[in-house]
Amino acid sequence: MNIEDLIIKGLSVAIEQLYGTSADMEVKIEKTKPIFEGDYTFVVFPLVRRSGKSPELTAQELGEMVLKTTPQLSSFNVIKGFLNLSVSATFWSEILFSFDAQRNFPQKSEKVMVEYSSPNTNKPLHLGHIRNILMGYSISEILKSAGYNVIKANLINDRGIHICKSMLAWQRFGNDETPQNSGLKGDHLVGKYYVVFETKLQEQTQEAVTNAIAGNWNCNDLKIQKRYLDTFEKLSSVKDEKQASKIKGDIKDLVRNQSELMQACQEMLRQWEAKDEEVIQLWEKMNGWVYEGFNRTYDRLGVNFDAMYYESNTYLLGKDIVQEGLNSGVFFKKEDGSVWIDLSADGLDEKLVQRGDGTSVYITQDMGTADLKYKEHGIQRSVYVVGNEQDYHFKVLFLIMEKLGRSYAKGMYHASYGMVDLPSGKMKSREGTVVDADDLLQEMYDTAKAKTEELGKTDGMSESELHELYHRLSIAALKFFILKVDPRKRMLFNPQESIDFQGDTGPFVMYTYARIKSILRTANFEGETMNTDVVLHQTEMSCIKMLSEFESVVKTAAEEYNPAAICQYVLDLAKSYNKVYNEVSILKEENVSLRNMRLYLASQTAQTLQRALRLIGVETVERM
Repeated sequence: MNIEDLIIKGLSVAIEQLYGTSADMEVKIEKTKPIFEGDYTFVVFPLVRRSGKSPELTAQELGEMVLKTTPQLSSFNVIKGFLNLSVSATFWSEILFSFDAQRNFPQKSEKVMVEYSSPNTNKPLHLGHIRNILMGYSISEILKSAGYNVIKANLINDRGIHICKSMLAWQRFGNDETPQNSGLKGDHLVGKYYVVFETKLQEQTQEAVTNAIAGNWNCNDLKIQKRYLDTFEKLSSVKDEKQASKIKGDIKDLVRNQSELMQACQEMLRQWEAKDEEVIQLWEKMNGWVYEGFNRTYDRLGVNFDAMYYESNTYLLGKDIVQEGLNSGVFFKKEDGSVWIDLSADGLDEKLVQRGDGTSVYITQDMGTADLKYKEHGIQRSVYVVGNEQDYHFKVLFLIMEKLGRSYAKGMYHASYGMVDLPSGKMKSREGTVVDADDLLQEMYDTAKAKTEELGKTDGMSESELHELYHRLSIAALKFFILKVDPRKRMLFNPQESIDFQGDTGPFVMYTYARIKSILRTANFEGETMNTDVVLHQTEMSCIKMLSEFESVVKTAAEEYNPAAICQYVLDLAKSYNKVYNEVSILKEENVSLRNMRLYLASQTAQTLQRALRLIGVETVERM
């Protein structure tokens, strides 16, 4: 039982002795604010009606009683209705010497799947993917540390018209270019031809689009021609600039879709669906290039997966669920044969789950894939790490699965996150619109190298040691800077700021760890016999308190799927230890018991920092 549990138990006993049972109220404590004396605070206002006294008197008599029920407390003070409790220095010593940074947390029976990354195979990974990947990996590691059985999953969007665009462009304009003969990573090569397709399509349709927006376009397909004329009529009458821009976009899409290039692309998709041998071979070859490229990026980021799903295997799933929903009355069919669900009673609206021609929409296959995951792995929880533009989609999906009576529906969770921006003018990608993940990783490595060389503390390190140092620093900087932000918020990522050794950054924490390891090496400390009868400095008690909170922090981060909580804890622990380092003597301490206690505190802090950093995918270095 940790100190917080002990205090809560002591408060519950004290409340029962003073005012009768405490079973009808939740006894909660919080950390005492730094401006007040104490370690933990209990708010007494809910007890005032029961005590029949003022908040101050209620807190006073409760404080006197809780000192009797909780021997680990040394004193208390009252600020209005707030009871501030101080833990005894002796007990902090006991906490330290019983603390084990490597202790495994209690195991849970729940099985959780965390789905993240989920890229398309027509282009390389980009900055948006990085936030997704880092979040998903960290959430997985936090859940695993908290005792859950975790499966890391990746659902790859490896089919569809966007994939065919890259395939057709390579087939027509590629001249048998490969990753081997071009020197390009496979995902970059395929992404190159996705851009080539768009460039060629622009060349092929620019004049026709201009004419169509001016009202001068004809199509042999009478249905398309009528749709164009109806759309153009709307454009002629609209006055709102934003609305006019949208209609022009609709006209542009209509014209482009009738071009020879897009028609050929649509035909290639039909051939793929018909399992045409030549098309399938091309698709497998180019996707193979992409997977090789993705894996190199994943390796560099230090992430992995336990289960791989491919949309080419799942896109037909869910149709049996549509029929099930119709049979049970959860879904209904409209006159055109399309199938819907009415969620207006839940504050949403009607949602299409299958088109009139019997083809699927995205939510159809998501329903099928959810069932597949449960069937294959027996999961109780399913976490989807997906950007906040899909918030509505997942609300609908989870409601549907709940109404269909799925046992796992209550355990479905959308780990939503905002976009990542870079300072203006930073690292434009090859396409000029998104920031390529590999470019960013190289920029981070170069920045870490430059910053480290500025400090000039790498004498005697070999080339391989330096390379590993720069790599780990760059990854720590990237991961920490991104994960420390509340995932729901849009964020600005600044590579230069992220590698600051003095700020709230990954390198700052890694430097603290390396400093501690240097102290332990110098002292040749191997965990000598400890004596709890030592006088602790206030900074040491604060640091021990931080160590004692590690398990509860991990538990909370797991419950909230929130890596930012781990980042904040790591920062606070590093800062707390740095205060110890600055306030007390360690290596020069003459009192052997005190010296050993301080070295043990250093050792446990280093191990806790290392373990916590691994929860966000950061590996430490022994020397910086």
